[in-house]
Amino acid sequence: MTTPAAGAAGRKPVIVVGSGLAGLSAAHEALRAGAAVRMLDRSPKPGGNSIKASSGINGAGTRFQSSLGIAKDDTFYSDTVRSAGARFAESNPPIDRKALVDILTTRSEGAVNWLADELNVDLSVVAQLGGHSVPRTHRGGGKLPPGAAIVSALVDALKADPNFSLENSAEVDELLASGGTVTGVRYHAADGQAHELEGPVVFATGGFAGDAHGLLSKYRPDLAGIPSTNEARPASHGLLSAIGASFVDMDSVQIHPTGFVDPKDPGSAYKFLAAEALRGEGGILLSSKGERFVNELQTRDVVSAAIMALPHTTVAETRQWEVTLLLDPGACEATASHIGFYLWKGLVQKKKVRDLAPEVIASVDKYAALVIEHGADALGRKAFGHWKLPPGEANRDEEVCVGTVTPVIHFTMGGVAFDSQARVLRSKEGGSLAPISGLWAAGEITGGIHGANRLGGSSLLECAVFGRIAGVEAAKSLTNV
Repeated sequence: MTTPAAGAAGRKPVIVVGSGLAGLSAAHEALRAGAAVRMLDRSPKPGGNSIKASSGINGAGTRFQSSLGIAKDDTFYSDTVRSAGARFAESNPPIDRKALVDILTTRSEGAVNWLADELNVDLSVVAQLGGHSVPRTHRGGGKLPPGAAIVSALVDALKADPNFSLENSAEVDELLASGGTVTGVRYHAADGQAHELEGPVVFATGGFAGDAHGLLSKYRPDLAGIPSTNEARPASHGLLSAIGASFVDMDSVQIHPTGFVDPKDPGSAYKFLAAEALRGEGGILLSSKGERFVNELQTRDVVSAAIMALPHTTVAETRQWEVTLLLDPGACEATASHIGFYLWKGLVQKKKVRDLAPEVIASVDKYAALVIEHGADALGRKAFGHWKLPPGEANRDEEVCVGTVTPVIHFTMGGVAFDSQARVLRSKEGGSLAPISGLWAAGEITGGIHGANRLGGSSLLECAVFGRIAGVEAAKSLTNV
């Protein structure tokens, strides 16, 4: 077993496990605080699931909202609590959910400003996603999806710092501990060589939505056969269990309403996500009868439940519900960067309205009339994005974007218990929780923020907000010893 140099000038580094946005944010702030950073990631390339995020990052009270005429956004906290459902009131284990959501929402503007001002990420486009009272989900106007834009900007900034190093294809096998304090990690590199590294640890390895035969089958066996947007991989939660960490909300698994059914491989268990922004900018969902059946801007759990109440099929052992996602020219233009990729992948087609099935044309006309007349939608939709298609014969030669979608396993709200300083918690005698010294966590590995359902745009946000906190606190621990 070899032990690499601790860090710059022999200092112990902050060890960041995972290279998604949570880990990258932690590394950025730890470096800023004067620490050296060693980042370990089992994947061959950095970015985790964050690099695939397609709808954006939430921010309340930003200047980008102000430019749209949204002078005040004071509903982000209440929207998040409402989305979390009854689970928000649960207190076993006794984590401080209110404090976590308060930090998430009140620091959201700062997170957006940090990315836009310090890292030059374009976040000037703001959309209203399901469950949000106002538009607050930020993305850029270029071709690069928001997750990729944010991750690439951070990776470039980190690699320019001589006190940062990233080792990919490095699998952490154990969190090292002494006297109840985490002191470092044992890992093996791509060549199989084992190493030990000493320093405070930020754990940011993501959730377990891709662990179909492990934690997912343990906590949600009812989801067997439902496709996923996550590539198959075992979860890392066992490393935290081994040192006594507590977990919360582990049966809270998010079913995203819309993953594309690829015509070339309809039974694939892996689906590309159809970004929520497609509906936020005006897209509609149609049943096999060609009818709208749900407010497309309800929370993800509500939209998924509505789809899953429809008849389903089984294709190559994959359970799926084949629903039509349709965007008019206005919505297609507003999501051009997404649509271009989906067209290239063959997941979306452009069709003239006149070539659609008669029942679909009828639904398009009905919805278009509703938008133009500012009428009351019987399904409750109040925001229509950039839909501009008129009803009737005037639209027959217009092209719409059409794809087939199905609910997909997307995100795990449950994870390790942590506090407002991003410290990982363990149970004490009597049921209370206490921090595990030397260990912090951020991102999807954590639980307690989102309750039963996460709002779109809050995944990147929690990574940025709590990743930054974890990096600062881990770096601070090096100066307190």
